[in-house]
Amino acid sequence: MKKVLAKTVLMLGLTATAVVAHAATDTLRCGSQLISVGDRMFEVQQKCGQPVSQDIVGYKETVNHFRQVDQVQVQEWIYGPNSGMYQYLRFEGGRLVRIDSKRGR
Repeated sequence: MKKVLAKTVLMLGLTATAVVAHAATDTLRCGSQLISVGDRMFEVQQKCGQPVSQDIVGYKETVNHFRQVDQVQVQEWIYGPNSGMYQYLRFEGGRLVRIDSKRGR
């Protein structure tokens, strides 16, 4: 019984570690500046500089406050490596919507 409990605790710990390693965050430090979800592309570029990669990954349909369907551009910017970590920033319609971190290979 103790072995089963120990294995369960170990598996939960490993799962939590894996989730944290690839988790999205709401803020990112660029030098002494912070960027946050909701920031505009030009604000991010002013604070973090030029990304190592900048790709248009597609378009997304959204509904505005007038109930009209709009298409917004989706971009992914990559920064790094910084201490072996890459930062993946996703923009939709010119606004930062997601920050992911992954260890480089």
